[in-house]
Amino acid sequence: MTEAAKSSEPLADPAVSVVGPGDGETIVLGTTRMRVLEDGSHTGHRLAIAESVLAPHTQGPPQHRHARHDEGFYILSGTVRFTVGDEDHDAVTGTLVMVPPGTPHTFANLTDQPAVMLSTFTPDLYVQYFRDLRDVLAADRPLTPQANIDAMGRYATEPAAGPA
Repeated sequence: MTEAAKSSEPLADPAVSVVGPGDGETIVLGTTRMRVLEDGSHTGHRLAIAESVLAPHTQGPPQHRHARHDEGFYILSGTVRFTVGDEDHDAVTGTLVMVPPGTPHTFANLTDQPAVMLSTFTPDLYVQYFRDLRDVLAADRPLTPQANIDAMGRYATEPAAGPA
């Protein structure tokens, strides 16, 4: 055991990141409230994690595909409809949906109850996209479909042809 491990003194630069229930960066995008739990700054930019609360009847983003990152969604509560190409999947509490690069997808909460999901981004590239959308809204600019597409394009993401 190392001297640092034996010591009860906290390390000056701990290797562990702890984000408490009220912590994290909050991003509000219309009827979706996102809490960034890890933006990649503690993982060497290999992984980002966010918790999102989708209000009832919340439409998600336009169907899109990522060129450079995997996206995972774990449903903590409620039901989220994932559309992958032209297939719909209703993901209930306890369901994990993994979306590899190149796969067209979107999601929505079509129910009368809020839905909560934990999202992963590997690598962390896409977290900045949500910050960009927040900044558009904060500047009182409309979040038009084109503004959304422009923001996606900065993060190796493009709209997908087909149902949205």
